[in-house]
This record gives sequence, C-alpha cells and structure tokens, in this order.
Amino acid sequence: MKEDPVTAVVRQLEEAAEPERRRHARGYHPTGMRILGVSVPRTRAVLRPLARTLRGESAERVLQTARSLLDTGVHEARQLAFELVGGRRDVIRELDAGTVEEMGEGNDNWGSVDRFSICVAGPSWRDGKVSDPDVRRWAASPDPWWRRTALVSTVALNARSRGGSGDTSRTVAVCEILAGDRHPMVTKGLSWALRALVPVDAAAVGDFLDRRGEDLAPVVRREVGNKLRTGLKNPGRRR
Repeated sequence: MKEDPVTAVVRQLEEAAEPERRRHARGYHPTGMRILGVSVPRTRAVLRPLARTLRGESAERVLQTARSLLDTGVHEARQLAFELVGGRRDVIRELDAGTVEEMGEGNDNWGSVDRFSICVAGPSWRDGKVSDPDVRRWAASPDPWWRRTALVSTVALNARSRGGSGDTSRTVAVCEILAGDRHPMVTKGLSWALRALVPVDAAAVGDFLDRRGEDLAPVVRREVGNKLRTGLKNPGRRR
C-alpha cells in the first residue's frame, strides 16, 4: 500500500531528527508541540519532493495537505506546511482572513509565528487577501503571538527577498499600535519590523524613533538605532 504523503513526511522528519538538536530546541523555542529536532536544511530537503509531487495539483489540494501537516502536532511539520503554502502564489490567492487565522491557530512559539508570518500571513496581507483591519485586530489581541504575527507580517511588505516592494504607511501603523508593548516576543518583533523598513524608508524609521522613542523598549531603540547608523542590528558582534 502506498504511504500517505503526510505520513511519509513525518516519517522522513523523524528519520532526520537529532536528539541534541531536539533538546536545544525545547529551550530555544518552547512549545506544546512535538519537537523532533530537525535542522532547517533537512526540513527543506523533506519539503522539496513533496512540493514536486504537488506541483500539478490544485491550490485546494495543496491547502488540504498543509492542513493535514498542521494536524500532526509536529513542530517541524507545521513549519513545512507554512513553507509549502508560501511557495505557491496560487494558494495565497485562494486564502482569506478566516483561512489564514485558522492556519495560525496553535502557534505558541516564535519559530512557528515567524514562519507563518513570513510565508502565509504577510504575503496574504500584501496580496489583499487579509485586510488592514484584520492585521490591526491581531495587533490588539490579548495573545502575544498574534501581536507578534501582526508585526512580523510587515516584513513581507518590505523585504525584497520576501516579495515586498515597500509599504511604509501600513508598517508604521502596526508599529504605532504596539510601540509600548513590553512582552519580550512582541518587542523583538517590533525591532524586526522597523529594521526591515530601514532599507525602504530610513527617514520614516528615524521619525518613528524620534516620536515614540520614550515608549519603546530599550532593545528596540538600540537595535533599530544601530540599523539606521551602521546597517547592522548589532555592529559590535561583527568579526
């Protein structure tokens, strides 16, 4: 009997698991999901044949496969699901806010949130499948993971490597909402959002720091200020 594709993916991930990496990951991004301990290159090596198999399939079929991967409860399978969707522009075009939010349910660590935001939520927003009010609602959520999602989703608007062409107004609007947030995962997301905007509109980032500097966590002021002055988040670490 031919092995189900999702069952095959989990088996391949299990075979690529490293116990030491698993122990490290449990402390690096704690989660209620099952962590196998698979490196990003090995995870993507599992993704490639699956993506090839689905190349001629409909967007709905790809989305069904992604949902099945999410349902496994395996951290690495969740990451793979987000990359599978993000690699298909036709699938992004079929999404709406409800479907995006359904996919994001269960994100309980920064690794999952960031991959979801970069691959799914951000591109869906950029392409008009998620609205500005939807993202503002995430930014106002009592759940810090959805607040981080709102911020990291702006990276897809601005990073050319993620298909962004620059969107100062929407990025700054989300950053304004969360400028005073002190949850560590949110402050790190805010720093990333502002730093990703620097190559697009450094003047707007400088203005934001001038206006909201007293509200920002010190780490945000430091990292974004460094990016504006030197082009690096932490210039002292350069060797």
